[in-house]
Amino acid sequence: MLLRRLFLAIALILTSSAVVPFGNGGAEARQVFDPASRTWRDIGRSTRAGKSKIKRKLVRYQTKEKPGTIIINTSERRLYHVQGNGKAMRYGVGVGRVGFQWSGVNRVSRKAEWPGWTPPAAMRKRQPGLPAYMPGGINNPLGARALYIGSTIYRIHGSNEPTSIGQAVSSGCIRLTNEDVKYLYERVKVGTKVIVVR
Repeated sequence: MLLRRLFLAIALILTSSAVVPFGNGGAEARQVFDPASRTWRDIGRSTRAGKSKIKRKLVRYQTKEKPGTIIINTSERRLYHVQGNGKAMRYGVGVGRVGFQWSGVNRVSRKAEWPGWTPPAAMRKRQPGLPAYMPGGINNPLGARALYIGSTIYRIHGSNEPTSIGQAVSSGCIRLTNEDVKYLYERVKVGTKVIVVR
């Protein structure tokens, strides 16, 4: 097992990617470094088949904030996209684990499709073995879309782990399923107000 992990770490350095294929031919299996659990895990059809049990839903929601505002309630593990007329689209989200929760008010500063991931220096220090950069793609922890929050290190982004939605597992970013983040992405503009409450 130790030899296998050493091989994977060397392959990671050589490929500058956190995704390492192994096995044979068409029945290719892969491993990806999961920053939440700080472990390598197998991914493939069996693990990707998991789905979030929390469905996107239009709900009643009273707020003084303008339509378009994003309000994230980390204790509820829900994101509300205010629609007006006392309604909001509610999404299930994954949030920061203990010690990584935060709150505040900011704005969407950038949007990206299939974003690349550059782990912050502090995260790489905590989790040796993370790549300096990982290109965007299905196995990238940022998923299909990302909404960058101001000049912070935080994002609202997709996830290649749909079963993590509703959990406190991230390093502070807000995760949605890839399906949900695509839906939200099309309805949010740069400059949108983002409120995170605990």
